[in-house]
Amino acid sequence: MPTKKKPALFDLNVEKILDHWGVPEAIREVIANALDEQALSGTAEPRIVKRRDGWHVTDFGRGLHYQHLTQNENPEKRRKSELVVGKFGVGLKDALATFYRRGIEVKIRTPQADITLQRAAKSNFADVKTLHAAISAPSELKRHGTDFTLRSLPDADMTAARDYFLRFAGDEELERTEFGSILRRRPDQPARIYVKGVRVALEEQFLFSYNITSTTAQLQRALNRERTNVGRSAYQDRVKAILLKATSDVVAEQLAQDLTRIPAGTNHDEVLWLDVQEQAVRILATKGKTVFVTSQQLFTMGATVQEARADGYKVIVIPDRLLARLSSLRDLNGNPILDIKGFIQAWNASFTYDFVDPSKLKKSERESWAILPELVRLAGDHAKRVKEIRISNTMRLDEGAYETEGVWDSPHIVVKRSVLDSRRHFARVVLHEIAHASSGANHGSIPFMAAIDDLAALGAIEAARASPARAGDSTNSRGGA
Repeated sequence: MPTKKKPALFDLNVEKILDHWGVPEAIREVIANALDEQALSGTAEPRIVKRRDGWHVTDFGRGLHYQHLTQNENPEKRRKSELVVGKFGVGLKDALATFYRRGIEVKIRTPQADITLQRAAKSNFADVKTLHAAISAPSELKRHGTDFTLRSLPDADMTAARDYFLRFAGDEELERTEFGSILRRRPDQPARIYVKGVRVALEEQFLFSYNITSTTAQLQRALNRERTNVGRSAYQDRVKAILLKATSDVVAEQLAQDLTRIPAGTNHDEVLWLDVQEQAVRILATKGKTVFVTSQQLFTMGATVQEARADGYKVIVIPDRLLARLSSLRDLNGNPILDIKGFIQAWNASFTYDFVDPSKLKKSERESWAILPELVRLAGDHAKRVKEIRISNTMRLDEGAYETEGVWDSPHIVVKRSVLDSRRHFARVVLHEIAHASSGANHGSIPFMAAIDDLAALGAIEAARASPARAGDSTNSRGGA
């Protein structure tokens, strides 16, 4: 009976043990190698299954050689870095050392060999024992690919390991760009940073998760052999680049919502980057009628904001420093981006008049028009900037949700012919527009409201002056009773 050949021992020469690595990190390296082999060899999807003898991670590629268990970076992976999620040849060695240290029995089967782990003396140094790969003749010569069998492996560790990979984690992709993808952040969990589909960091203060597919030299350097807890400084530029390439509604809408949270301090970190704020504004402006205002403008120019909303504009609140940049920005189509002043200009420019000669008015309309001199006299200095008051059949061809009845179009006031249906209606519109002329301000502003209040006071004084006897008769009547 032939004697079984003793396995050859290959010193793994693991000099630095990654003490903080757990079993999930070690399994991650095995899975990453299997996925890389699939990509490089164009073979079937690796399988991760549990059998009676333990968990199996199996690929269908060319099979692992013991020479792969070296400290050097895999040259093929380096040449074809765009295809693979792994990078470091040392990763598998670290994984094997971690399995051994954590009590997980490993058996590797390939067409070239069967490989297990054992401690043995270093060559020529019997007193120094290190971890070796025990290389035996292959038990499955016809096998395609490599099978890792992991005995005594808790299911929870395999679940945690699979969660490192975007393809298994199931994060929803919101938008893909040339630098990577923007992913929906999971509720009540930190955002995830993936590099080529492998998670390398968690971010508590990010709005989105990201999968970086095009790396920078700085990020490559930061991807140390541990591949975990990579610092933000290494990937921030790439995250920013991904966001600056975004054009989707869903990304822009979430960024815009987060912009409004800045005053309360409940925003996420991406929206603190000014160039990301600008990109969100560009996208939103491109997708539809949008006006950008600050929180202060929302308060002081509330009526104008309501006019914008009624006119079909979406109103987005932005930080003050971003407002100052809007004049230099263009949307994705190259068009100007509107702030509240730009909306007012656009609104004013949208008027199309069809002027009416007062002599052509109907009798009922002339009765309303006849009180104009009294209205101007009553307004006093408020009307000094008004050169003429005109009548038009039309105001705006596209009126939106409400009708525009009058406008201060310096140096004239134009009223719509329909307001001549009653003297009261006509007076209300004329005095309202005189307040605009007098204050030089828009709806809701303090100067405009002050002008309105003063005009109301002038009207009250005029009414009291016109009927003193009636007021006295009323008093005497009560006294006589």
